[in-house]
Amino acid sequence: MLFDFSEIKAFGANPFEAFATANPSTKGLQAIAAETAEYSKTSLEKGRAFCEKLMAVKQIDEALTLQSDFAKSACEDFLAQATKIGGLYAGLAQDAFKPLTTAAVRD
Repeated sequence: MLFDFSEIKAFGANPFEAFATANPSTKGLQAIAAETAEYSKTSLEKGRAFCEKLMAVKQIDEALTLQSDFAKSACEDFLAQATKIGGLYAGLAQDAFKPLTTAAVRD
């Protein structure tokens, strides 16, 4: 029952080296930050416009219609943004794990 520890060390070296050298592209992080900033800016602008329209309303039924339209629009915008950001995160994860998958395929 003698073990050759050099074989164990050699077996595990490549994945750890690949993980240590994995440098996910900052382009993915920059794209996520840019999309988030753009969504925030657009959302705040739409909220401001909604408040201005709401201040000008004279009847309650108009206010309710305006509010429900705004809520529907905000929900649709959020879901679209969440889908887009999810795709960007998936791409970032794929880029981050490329060195590991490449090392696994070589071994």
